[in-house]
Amino acid sequence: MLTITRELRDRIVAHARADHPDEACGVVAGPAGSGRPERFIPMLNAARSPTFYEFDSGDLLKLYREMDDRDEEPMIVYHSHTATEAYPSRTDVSYASEPFAHYVLVSTADGNGEEDPYQFRSFRIVDGEITEEDVQVVEAYPA
Repeated sequence: MLTITRELRDRIVAHARADHPDEACGVVAGPAGSGRPERFIPMLNAARSPTFYEFDSGDLLKLYREMDDRDEEPMIVYHSHTATEAYPSRTDVSYASEPFAHYVLVSTADGNGEEDPYQFRSFRIVDGEITEEDVQVVEAYPA
């Protein structure tokens, strides 16, 4: 299960909406071994595409060096789907290289329903296997 603060969830959704009609992407890092996503890091979709996302290789290298210096790891790797449901595509699965990360997808597609204007779903992707997991939204993490 992914436990995430309301603030982080809202920031991921806001990024997805702001970059629409292109896919948004980013990372939420946290202290190594903690399981707590804490630091929101929106990234530029280098592909600038409504159907595909790609992290800029230079930005990604810089991010991983920064996380290493801060003793952090990627807790969440997120991106949006602008025209389809929030479910990993074959391309998403092929790019999933963090076996311990939560892969969050946000759909900003029309037709998600007025009461639920977006879909926010989390998956584990390990060795090409997709497993959806529950998402628990909390106001704050326990002390």
